Amino acid sequence: MSVSARVPVVAGLAYIERVRHLPRTFTATLSVEPGNRYFRHAIVVSSDTGKVGYVAPEIASHYYDTVRIATTPITCPARRGSPADHETSGVELFVDLTGVPTSETA
Repeated sequence: MSVSARVPVVAGLAYIERVRHLPRTFTATLSVEPGNRYFRHAIVVSSDTGKVGYVAPEIASHYYDTVRIATTPITCPARRGSPADHETSGVELFVDLTGVPTSETA
């Protein structure tokens, strides 16, 4: 799997107020949500203010086991999307997973 610095974060309306108050760039913390009934490989993206969304489902499964077995919190750079990102795809946030090994290489 190709690692990207622009992994979209799925952030529903429940998190929009937190997202709007985030700085342009921030450090995100990743954690798994094993009880998520909609997606079995759910990876939560959090900021200092709490949960702001999830790693996009099509990518999360490649990192799920790495995040799940980590003995210390996994952090990564994150940034707010541009207005063009939002207008064309609805994406508000991106995380940079280039420093996080995929489950296949962990």
